[in-house]
Amino acid sequence: MFIGGHVSAAGGLHNAGPNGAEIGCEVIQIFSRPPQGGKPREITPEVQQEFKTSMQKNGIKAVYIHAPYFINLASSNPRIKHSSIAVLRQELERGTLLGCKGMMFHPGSSKDLSEEEARKTVIESINKIMDGYTGTCQFLIEISAGAGNVMGDTFEEVALFLNEAEKGENIGVCFDTQHAFASGYDLSTKEGLDTVMTKFDDLIGLNRMPVSHINDSKVELNGKKDRHEHLGEGHIGLDAFKHFINHPKLGHLDLILETPFKKGAMEGRLNDIKLLKQFRNN
Repeated sequence: MFIGGHVSAAGGLHNAGPNGAEIGCEVIQIFSRPPQGGKPREITPEVQQEFKTSMQKNGIKAVYIHAPYFINLASSNPRIKHSSIAVLRQELERGTLLGCKGMMFHPGSSKDLSEEEARKTVIESINKIMDGYTGTCQFLIEISAGAGNVMGDTFEEVALFLNEAEKGENIGVCFDTQHAFASGYDLSTKEGLDTVMTKFDDLIGLNRMPVSHINDSKVELNGKKDRHEHLGEGHIGLDAFKHFINHPKLGHLDLILETPFKKGAMEGRLNDIKLLKQFRNN
């Protein structure tokens, strides 16, 4: 089990290495392109080598890419949907060039489609993204927080996407403790965690979960909002993360923190990483 967090790659993708090492990361998550939109920098052979050298030099065992925020595979707007498909495929290819382990994305939100139509649209979009893809960066559906008409907030719906997609067996899942909690999955006790993970294993398979975002929650159980908090300062509670770290079926996971940065510094996330390492090493 390796521990890390989302870090900045501003000024060059290679900068993610020292930024991660500064807060004690063993694994990191980055944006490979501007998350709000805009043209990405080309990944040349020189960029690839500089990136991989930086990861090795800074002790980073694995890198994950998070898809940009504007992605929506459930959109009824053809321009948004087709752009999302193109960007996600491009990010998979970029991740392969960089040697990244996986790329996680949120399926999107259906505003003017029925639930059935939106699910069909997401599956069709996933098929287009995966068509002919032979790269090594794994496509990962991230569990959503359940706000509004968001897709992928239940294990059943994520399982549907995986089972119905033509190359679903090659797609994995990025768990997120805060999103799952906000969607009604109670991880706050050892018994609750066992129940949730048993359900996930039955519907999807823990072998298809290589990574988890590990965040406390500013909202209560089933609060239906994506609001991260530092470990032990939210509604999930510190004991829950001790149980998570030491769960007998979760030792294979990479753990990525997305807890808030304190203004002007990184002390909060640095402390979160220290806590997780203490739980793991004890």
